[in-house]
Amino acid sequence: MNDVVQAGLWGLVAGSALLLGAVIGFGVRVPQKVVATVMAFGAGVLISAVSFELVGEAYDQAGLAPAAIGTLVGAGAYTAGNLWLARRGARHRKRSGHRPAHAQPSEAQQGGSGLALALGALLDGVPESAVIGVSLLDGGAVSLVTVAAVFISNVPEGLSSSAGMRRAGRGKAYVFGVWGAIAAASTVSAVLGYTVVGAFSPAVIAAVTAVAAGAILAMIADTMIPEAFEDAHLAIGLVTVSGFLVSFALSHA
Repeated sequence: MNDVVQAGLWGLVAGSALLLGAVIGFGVRVPQKVVATVMAFGAGVLISAVSFELVGEAYDQAGLAPAAIGTLVGAGAYTAGNLWLARRGARHRKRSGHRPAHAQPSEAQQGGSGLALALGALLDGVPESAVIGVSLLDGGAVSLVTVAAVFISNVPEGLSSSAGMRRAGRGKAYVFGVWGAIAAASTVSAVLGYTVVGAFSPAVIAAVTAVAAGAILAMIADTMIPEAFEDAHLAIGLVTVSGFLVSFALSHA
């Protein structure tokens, strides 16, 4: 199969998990402890994938300095974008909204919040999908661990966020339109990760991988773990470590 097509297909597979989660979250009232537990597990899976598949790979390719600088740049860029979106109503975009203090605002409460939520979902999803395409550059085979990690983490993200959108009064067209668009954007991001980044030197590829890793780590700390801790705080450590070990085992299988 053509590598560009393969990158797009794997990006679509990972991104479609957001749409799957949105369907469940919008149509089924999943117990909050279940959502929180799956979110914690997904966070652990992503942390492991970032550590061994992304930062570790960047270090092996270019050394400590590019890996560290890239990771910090990615985290800084994500944080800056997240702060900008938070002021426009997207602060709790991954929250299910069952607690008023952490509910997403409706459009009537904060104009433009719907667009901010959509942009926030894009901000969260693009780095994850881009590294799927970049992983194809290493020997022509996608990192199945990275795909699995993104897919597993995307399901609870879409589930929790779509439940919050529903509670904020947003309809099916908006909810599924957003997540369908993000799934499509994931496909494009994976393709660009392969085609654009692949034209550069190994040092640049390593730096880009590290930037994506930093953005993903910042996203985990800022949006996934808080939602998980809210309802599964007594077990979040164990569940997160379990996800970490599953991903670690896959990467060394």
